[in-house]
Amino acid sequence: MNPDPLPTPPADYAAVQEYLFSLKAQGPKFGIDRMRALVAALGHPELAVPTVHIAGTNGKGSVAAMLEAVFRAAGWRTGLYTSPHLVRLGERVQVNRERLTEAEIVAYVRELGPVAQRLGAQNPDEHPSFFEFMTAMAFWQFQRRGCDVGIVEVGLGGRLDATNVVVPEVAVITSIGLDHCDLLGDTVEKIAVEKAGIIKPGRPVVLGCLPAGAERVIRQIAVAQSAPVWSVREVFGDDPAAYPATNLAGDYQRRNAATTALVARVLGPRWQLDDAVVRRGLQQVNWPGRWQPGRVGDRAVIFDASHNPEGAEVLDGNLRRLVAATGRAPVVVTGVLGAARAQPLLAAVCRHAREVHLVIPEQSRACSYEQLEALIPPDFAGRVVRNTVAAIFPSPERCTVGAPGETVVVTGSIYLLGEVLARVEPARGPGEGRLQDF
Repeated sequence: MNPDPLPTPPADYAAVQEYLFSLKAQGPKFGIDRMRALVAALGHPELAVPTVHIAGTNGKGSVAAMLEAVFRAAGWRTGLYTSPHLVRLGERVQVNRERLTEAEIVAYVRELGPVAQRLGAQNPDEHPSFFEFMTAMAFWQFQRRGCDVGIVEVGLGGRLDATNVVVPEVAVITSIGLDHCDLLGDTVEKIAVEKAGIIKPGRPVVLGCLPAGAERVIRQIAVAQSAPVWSVREVFGDDPAAYPATNLAGDYQRRNAATTALVARVLGPRWQLDDAVVRRGLQQVNWPGRWQPGRVGDRAVIFDASHNPEGAEVLDGNLRRLVAATGRAPVVVTGVLGAARAQPLLAAVCRHAREVHLVIPEQSRACSYEQLEALIPPDFAGRVVRNTVAAIFPSPERCTVGAPGETVVVTGSIYLLGEVLARVEPARGPGEGRLQDF
């Protein structure tokens, strides 16, 4: 069924939140035909600004943030579209890293609502989804704010994603791993087909460090599309230590930095992204929640979204290096959505943690305490505690787990990270968790 009719005009931002939540509550709608109809009705704003389109199992958000920083370092006006948000809905759509304001969201919903109602009048399935609403807002914002370039992150997959109405300057595939297997396929080759759906005829493609089978599939699709391909391994080799440096921590961020630098090369001289500009941009990246060090009161805290098997491998290496650097096993706070993600995450955590605090993110798909406890490896000798975000971080300056001198690592779902950051960084504003998923 269609959502309730949109108030005319919406009374305030709270009313807009309720309307958008009514869209989200219907669940995701996969397929691209609705989005094609929506952008056609809006006059094709997706074609108004040159774009870089980024897909991948992991790293796509980090590469998007890195590219945004590089373009801005060169003096270009940037649009950035990513999902989900950490704390505030407007984080998804940014111009020169200024997020969409509540007033702008209200104004866009006032415009989009009637269009969406018309599109869904005959068939409720044709009414745009929550994610399609947000994607349309991004295209409009980039056009109306005079962006020189838009960096657009795929929401899920690629081929059927709402963002796939763009015709990019470059298509980027950062990584391929096993995630969302129920929707995208149960092998890296099948998932690669979905990610490669963003490749457009004749448009260049940049590949990060991909499994051999996935890369082979993508190259075959690129050949069929007459799309030239560049890969990080061909240009920079296999050693992350030789890759460009970035201010974001972790070897995997060096791989993302190499992907970013390669995109800059492929874009060519028009964009004036020379090596000096790329180096400067890569040292100015702002991308919270990815092995992000901080302090809460007298505790050192690391915030790290790590929510799928590929991410768990990265987390394992980061925790190993943390123990080596500090000489102490950390206290880990974790919560995740789905057992397929929880199992490798908890295996990595329990190899290194002194103590594990299990929490349940405020999302319907979150694992319960019982599900998480069942996945704790039987040989883990540390303490396992059921806890809550509110009890662990009761105020912005207080963390109740661990001890002074220890490191607390908050890891797992990006939605968990958002809940924690809303509590410890109140300047971000109140969290909008109801609008995070999808």
